Amino acid sequence: MVQGCNRAVFCYFCPVQTPPYLTPEALSAFIRTALAEDIGDGDHSTLASIPADARNRAQLLVKDAGVLAGVELAHFIFREVDPELHVTQLLSDGARVQHGDVAFTVEGCARSILTAERLVLNCMQRMSGIATQTAHLTGLLAGTKARLLDTRKTTPNFRLCEKWAVLIGGGVNHRYGLFDMIMLKDNHVDYAGGIRPAIEATHQYLAKTGRKLAIEVETRTISEVQQVLEVGGIDRIMLDNMGPTQLREAVALVAGRYPLEASGGITEQTIAEVAATGVDFISVGALTYSVRSLDLSLKAF
Repeated sequence: MVQGCNRAVFCYFCPVQTPPYLTPEALSAFIRTALAEDIGDGDHSTLASIPADARNRAQLLVKDAGVLAGVELAHFIFREVDPELHVTQLLSDGARVQHGDVAFTVEGCARSILTAERLVLNCMQRMSGIATQTAHLTGLLAGTKARLLDTRKTTPNFRLCEKWAVLIGGGVNHRYGLFDMIMLKDNHVDYAGGIRPAIEATHQYLAKTGRKLAIEVETRTISEVQQVLEVGGIDRIMLDNMGPTQLREAVALVAGRYPLEASGGITEQTIAEVAATGVDFISVGALTYSVRSLDLSLKAF
């Protein structure tokens, strides 16, 4: 919220259809919380130095090479800060960019532009870094059927943007949170007493609660894969920290009965070899927890 510009604030009305987590309510809540964190009781640097009636413009400069992400989010942020800011979009999310490109210009109340600047940049720089790395790793899967998945290894309160960036980069979102899919991981299996009791208890829970949720089971050995096949009633098998030889053995054993997801320690150097084993999905947590942000800048002109 910008003080001194005489604008209606937080006028969020642009609907987003897909993916399901990108609802108007979720986007507005994220932006409001982020602005409140940054602005507090006022952007005093701007309030002290910029007249309330000053109008100006700025452009989003790309100072790096990669895949652009967060342009659409920037529209929402500017609108939340000040609905009368005018954005002229020059590049779209997913565009391949290089140093010197201009993604958009924004014009209007100078105070509004300055107050929105850092949130726009923080979001776009990190989202663009994620999209760039996602596009790079997706390219390494060419010629295989494997699809690249993200994980829940995201920054608290920034998951919406990080998973959105994975989509922009050409990846596939895994479950969004703990609520939209059942994943029986190693600790679940161990606490439940094994593969069979974990799956059977899950079916009882779903029947009791009336929920219809996909079930994925994490396996650590070929023996555990065999146990999952014996029990059945699941939707996907995760193959955790298995080498190429084990992965190929698992692919042969499952023989297409369930989709297979390779996970655990997969890097840029190993992902192509993993994909060549015949798995359907490869999940890489590093997509969202250890990427380098793209260098972007919002400059007056």
